[in-house]
Amino acid sequence: MSARLSVVTLDGPAGVGKTTLARRMAESLGLAYLDTGAMFRCIALKLGPGAEKLPEEDLRDRCAQWVFTLGGMGQQSTLFCNGVAVRGEVRTEEVGMLAARIATVPAVRDILRQTQRSIGEMSPLVAEGRDMGTVVFPDARFKFFLDAAPEVRAMRRLRDLKERGEAAELTSLTEQIRQRDALDRNRAVAPLRPAPDALIVDTSQLDIEGVLGVMLHHINVHGGAQSLHA
Repeated sequence: MSARLSVVTLDGPAGVGKTTLARRMAESLGLAYLDTGAMFRCIALKLGPGAEKLPEEDLRDRCAQWVFTLGGMGQQSTLFCNGVAVRGEVRTEEVGMLAARIATVPAVRDILRQTQRSIGEMSPLVAEGRDMGTVVFPDARFKFFLDAAPEVRAMRRLRDLKERGEAAELTSLTEQIRQRDALDRNRAVAPLRPAPDALIVDTSQLDIEGVLGVMLHHINVHGGAQSLHA
């Protein structure tokens, strides 16, 4: 068995609160936070609609233009693409669907997996995504899989959008989440599923503090934050 990597992985479907929880966990543990979903969203935005149909070599050549790096710690962790911070422009529902499609392409997943792995080998971090515990960091020290019913996730997403002053409709959001789930769970490469050794947390009846408490308790019982900094 390979040595455990000083990484905490948070996997799960769209809208389950991984981003907020990963940032909070990174802050609590004094680690950097890697938002791998933002990497796929950034690539999808740069490539544009229909990119998943491009020849593999074209995709590899185009993706090679963009280099991702990670700076900061905890809540201040920032993902950069070619030295420019990746911001809110990647957070729209449209870009999310583009990202789900480009994530089905093995060449793109392979390129980003290598980058993500390299970042995780450089320093301890909390990594959030769809296949962190199963593919990218199978030897991570702690693994979590978060889930909730599509209707619950859609309601949370609706609240988030309204708080940002963006219009949305619950039925449409629920359908988008179901479509995203189908793409993520049924893709041929790295389908969304819990790692065999991941702690599965149903967040349907828990708020952010409740889920964070469950995960931090699990870490403390099994070695604590010091094991990540060792």
